Amino acid sequence: MVNVLQTSVMDGEVTGNLFEKISEHEQIVFCNDPSTGLQAIIAIHNTTLGPATGGCRMWPYASVEEALDDVLRLSKGMTYKCAAADVDFGGGKAVIIGDPNKDKTPELFRAFGQFVESLNGRFYTGTDMGTTPDDFVHAAKETNCIVGLPEEYGGSGDSSVPTALGVMYGIKATSRALWGTENLSGRTFSVQGIGKVGSKVAEQLLKAGAQLYISDVNDRVLATFIEKNKEYRERIKVVNGEEIFTVEADMFVPCALGGIINDETIRVLKVQAVVGSANNQLFEQRHGDLLRKKNILYAPDYIVNAGGLIQVSDELYGINKERVLKKTKSIYYSLLEIYAKAEKEQISTSMAANLFCQNRIEARKRRNSFFAHKKRPKWQVRN
Repeated sequence: MVNVLQTSVMDGEVTGNLFEKISEHEQIVFCNDPSTGLQAIIAIHNTTLGPATGGCRMWPYASVEEALDDVLRLSKGMTYKCAAADVDFGGGKAVIIGDPNKDKTPELFRAFGQFVESLNGRFYTGTDMGTTPDDFVHAAKETNCIVGLPEEYGGSGDSSVPTALGVMYGIKATSRALWGTENLSGRTFSVQGIGKVGSKVAEQLLKAGAQLYISDVNDRVLATFIEKNKEYRERIKVVNGEEIFTVEADMFVPCALGGIINDETIRVLKVQAVVGSANNQLFEQRHGDLLRKKNILYAPDYIVNAGGLIQVSDELYGINKERVLKKTKSIYYSLLEIYAKAEKEQISTSMAANLFCQNRIEARKRRNSFFAHKKRPKWQVRN
């Protein structure tokens, strides 16, 4: 059995007071299995709304400290994301330190599954950057606390479908807030990232009559997208790299990396709104205020991209795709509520979203009984 280290750090790489660093979090688990090479960190931020959930990413972090910083930030974001999506889960996240192109083995993911199982239902996880649903087929041999498995293994399948749908609800809500209509025909969108989610969003925008600027680091992906949507070719223009930030468009739709809303990009953006699926789009929280000062309406990313979370959390009730799609529409109404709150209180939409989530967590805290925490609900136990 692999052992769990909860109060020490591998190789002494984390500087400063560890307990101070993790003071906002309920539990941090350092996972070390020399036989498989597994080095991972599981962070549970808050379980007020239910057991923690969050994906597991695999990345060749330069240090344990860098990995810890990432998992702390991401797990806190999941608490807000779960509250915004109104699912019965709290926030958590996991990171595996390693190169996803070289270091993956079935044994490594089975060892990781043992660590997840040791938390006795406090943490559910699945795929994230650098991992795939197939990786977690191995982890699921050691624990029932895996979500988002391929359909042939009893999971809910491709979560990019509801994620893209949620982005479209975000775009329509933003269109309504800006222009009083959901009609996107003739509008121009700059889409960064034509991957699993970005390509689906871009295709739906084209079908709605929009004009697109698109960019991606992979030229082959761009060529494939254009070939697939050649009937709309006259409404698609490919731009390179940083140029995506400077084109004149109605909305910027970031569906790639985080941290792309920063001092430099805000200075050059020529859009009326930012609505996309990328995680952690604001480089710093103050950039939400800068967008407001520039009259750019920002749709907080953890509100907009919650479709995938809604799907994987819902599957524990029994897989029902129609129910997931119906629940995903809550993104539309939540976003309109946040826009109204930001306007009324004259604050940034990012601040309004944070307050929205904090209020929901506080309200639900008074609804969760003692017995709900003492006994695992039946829906948490799967065969």
